[in-house]
Amino acid sequence: MSDFIYGPTYSEMLHPETIDPAVRRRAIEAITEDPLDPINLFNISWRDERNALRAMVLPPELTGVEAPIAVLYAKDFPTGSHKVGATYSVLLENQLEGRVNPRKHTLIWPSTGNYGIGGAWVGCRMQFDCIVILPEEMSQERFDIVERYGARLIKTPGCESNVKEIYDKSNELHAQDPDRIRILNQFSELGNYRFHYHVTGNAVAELAGELHRQGVGDGSVAAFVSAMGSSGTIAAGDRLKQLWPSHKIVGLEPIQCPTIYSNGYGGHNIQGIGDKHVTWIHNVMNMDMLACIDDRECEEGLQLLTEEPGWNVLIRRYGIAEETVRKMSTVFGLSGICNVLGAIKTARYYGFGKNDLIVTICTDALDRYHTEMAKLTAREGIMDEAKAVMRMEAVFRRQKLDYIQESTLEIRRRWHHLKYYTWVEQQGKTVAELNAQMSQEWWCHEQERIDSIQKMLLAAR
Repeated sequence: MSDFIYGPTYSEMLHPETIDPAVRRRAIEAITEDPLDPINLFNISWRDERNALRAMVLPPELTGVEAPIAVLYAKDFPTGSHKVGATYSVLLENQLEGRVNPRKHTLIWPSTGNYGIGGAWVGCRMQFDCIVILPEEMSQERFDIVERYGARLIKTPGCESNVKEIYDKSNELHAQDPDRIRILNQFSELGNYRFHYHVTGNAVAELAGELHRQGVGDGSVAAFVSAMGSSGTIAAGDRLKQLWPSHKIVGLEPIQCPTIYSNGYGGHNIQGIGDKHVTWIHNVMNMDMLACIDDRECEEGLQLLTEEPGWNVLIRRYGIAEETVRKMSTVFGLSGICNVLGAIKTARYYGFGKNDLIVTICTDALDRYHTEMAKLTAREGIMDEAKAVMRMEAVFRRQKLDYIQESTLEIRRRWHHLKYYTWVEQQGKTVAELNAQMSQEWWCHEQERIDSIQKMLLAAR
């Protein structure tokens, strides 16, 4: 195993200052000098080269609520998205446990975007032959990045919510060459869950402490809000609820594809979420509320924050500092806007106040959505300042309290039961496995595996 490529432990991703100083120094230098060098695996972290958390508190002039809303932003991860942490963790665990070998196997990364990009980057850096499967209606930027990182690309019919077609193509390729093909499915691989439970969850908790020392919040996190794609990110809420039992875990779906909310289906354009099924790694029995967000509002909100007429309105009419406006223009993509709108709904629904910190995630940034913004302009015309004001008020400051479903035990069971149709009927899980997930003991067991995985990695390194 000595000639395999390995990267950081879960603890080192949480606290990169604990990485060997020589390795850390080389990794920081590679950020700009050689972004495709495998040493960049050691840059997978929510903390920057100064060990500061990549986060900001959004101005209340934008959100229209008293509760502080903070975002961790992922644009400075090695691939421009925190999904690279999930792909690394999934591949690492499979490699450590002997299920994949770069000298023998081709990896299949089923994805609707950032996980596939992460798989292309991580897999090729760890010397694997990689194939990324994406729906054909995803943004052109996603396809370009996958190929630039060295992976092959297969496009399947449909849009963000057409995940079954991705599964079918993955299974077809595996059936053609079962000895060589290995599918690393973000929707069922627990490495994805563990990365966000440990790294993202604890990073959010540490952010709450840092903000409290700056006079923001009371040191706890009132709610963690995350849209579900693979449902990896929302696993951070499981860690936060262990720290603060009254903590609220809030999941988000597109209005155009309200699968958990109402057994709904449909196409939408909040790329990275709303995949028309309940994932295997989603601990729905621990989720407190579900809200649905309009994909059109996400598009319009992103354009407001990233184009000059919107900047002018934010600065001149609403009094937001220019430095803050410029910063916001660099950290948001479509799913990040979705998460913030969900956080605003959460603050208003629960009546949270100035001490009730809400945290959410900006998964990627505008570099993945220039073509989508061009489509929006072609469809609705150029955004002038009058339109920008309308979007500021309607999309952000007066975000509606529709499409909200607060959990009860019965509702959580209904959410959980939806897993049956994908995972038992289609993907080979058993009813006994499905039923086991209804107990939090099952999830605690998966969390506890982090220590043994880290020990295996240190021995391998």
